[in-house]
Amino acid sequence: MSHEHQHDATDQDRIDRRAELLPEEETVGSADPEAQAEAILEESDARTEDPEGTQGEFGQTGARTSEQASHTPTGA
Repeated sequence: MSHEHQHDATDQDRIDRRAELLPEEETVGSADPEAQAEAILEESDARTEDPEGTQGEFGQTGARTSEQASHTPTGA
């Protein structure tokens, strides 16, 4: 399998672990789990490094206040 990106061992380990499909992913399958994992991790890294700058690009919700972040829903 050839991939256009070269990764260091740490990145490759992350990709390999994420390429193991979750049960819901196994249900629908994946043509290329490693490429899928790479894309997921790249997006996650970008959001982690620049959360405000990537909000619109990745469809994130706006920043929450500390009160919203600490709110724990009750009852169900």
